[in-house]
Amino acid sequence: MDKKPITPEGQKKLREELDFIKNIKRQEIIDAISEARAHGDLKENAEYHAAREEQGLNEARIRELEDVLSRSQVIEYLELGIEDRVIFGSTVTIKDLNSNETSSYQIVGESEANIEMSTISLTTPIAKALLKREVGDIVEVETPGGTKEVEIIDIKLV
Repeated sequence: MDKKPITPEGQKKLREELDFIKNIKRQEIIDAISEARAHGDLKENAEYHAAREEQGLNEARIRELEDVLSRSQVIEYLELGIEDRVIFGSTVTIKDLNSNETSSYQIVGESEANIEMSTISLTTPIAKALLKREVGDIVEVETPGGTKEVEIIDIKLV
């Protein structure tokens, strides 16, 4: 089984979420089910059915997080001391050479990627194109809208 890379920060965040949903949210749902049961007839009890559905979703998320964490390998990218080229964990600032727009992304594992948080998975075409490149490099990136040329403006280890 291949281990999936994850940043130390990503692993910590997933462990915290798992701890919360196992030890706090799970009990809150059990309490809500007990309270709804006390209201009588379960067939027409919307609160009971909603709590049971939430319980199913919570248990599925627990299994998902446990699976992700068991298959992940923490990459201590800060300890590598590589700042002159793009590596896993790097935050890369790029400029689109057509639009002159700049964007910054941290390259992380699949389970922690979230475009709204400016983190992208190392399996994405843009991350694959940027890895091992240096500041000043012009990189061609395949996007759904076609090929883009971007220039690497900055590389940081957060």
